[in-house]
Amino acid sequence: MLQILLITFPFFALVLCGYLAARRRLLPLEAVAGLNGFVLFFALPCMLYRFGAMTPIAQLLDIGVAFTWTLCAVIVVALTVAISRNSRIGWNDAAFGALVASFPNTGFMGVPLLVALLGPPAAGPVILTMVVDMVVTTSLCIALSRLDGADQHGVRKALGKALKGVSTNPLPWAILLGALSSMRHVDLPKPLAQTVGMLADAASPVALFTIGAVLARSQMLALMQGHAPIPLRDFVPVAGIKLLLHPLLVLLVGTIAIQAGLSLSRTAFTVIVLAAALPSASNVSLLAERFGADNGRIARIILLSTAAAFVTFSLAVTLLI
Repeated sequence: MLQILLITFPFFALVLCGYLAARRRLLPLEAVAGLNGFVLFFALPCMLYRFGAMTPIAQLLDIGVAFTWTLCAVIVVALTVAISRNSRIGWNDAAFGALVASFPNTGFMGVPLLVALLGPPAAGPVILTMVVDMVVTTSLCIALSRLDGADQHGVRKALGKALKGVSTNPLPWAILLGALSSMRHVDLPKPLAQTVGMLADAASPVALFTIGAVLARSQMLALMQGHAPIPLRDFVPVAGIKLLLHPLLVLLVGTIAIQAGLSLSRTAFTVIVLAAALPSASNVSLLAERFGADNGRIARIILLSTAAAFVTFSLAVTLLI
């Protein structure tokens, strides 16, 4: 356990540093968007391209991983929406709660952390889970969020907006370019490769710092806007689904799938279970704000899952590795 904590501690410590920097105004709140933009449009795409280019194409097109992850994501979304909806939480808030319950922080945290724990073979499966979450899970939850008084046209419009968001997101394109480079065995010219490498090296520390800053900003903005107190029952169970139920479900479904003859390697299976044990994706907060959901509730789920994951994720690693 101590050996695992020695690996995971720096990742969560950087998140805490970003949180404290924003809370104490050492980092102006206006600068958080710039940090997020640097990670999203420059550093993280370069890191994903590099991992994609270094990963055998078969690992990026693993049907066993895609099937298991997609099925579990749909189950988690359905369950979270079912237990969340009440007189205070409609389809919009329930849908984005389901998204934070099913979408782990694989981009900003999961890829570098799982590669640090399991080595380069972990890159392929975790990148594939990102693609599923960005394309399938996010689109499904955005469509569900439009069911509050929306007709079929409203849902179709929401799906179109979700797919448009995917097409303008640089991360899937970086993964695709990396996969093509792997398949065609194409190497970048040395000056360009060095530039990509420098940005890729910056991705992990800056992304982790940015997670903390984004969480602090969401919490501070909710306070500034006079957000009413949120009952614990409206966000604690969702954080529990993310950290406990999601990985257990992936473990169960993956085990059944393997016994049924689905091709799913032991390494890939371990990677996706640990990916499910990661805290909620911090960028869901920005998405919820864009679609008018209760961002204060979403921010609390992300904050709680991130803080608790230091213990729960480390425990999961100890049990699986």
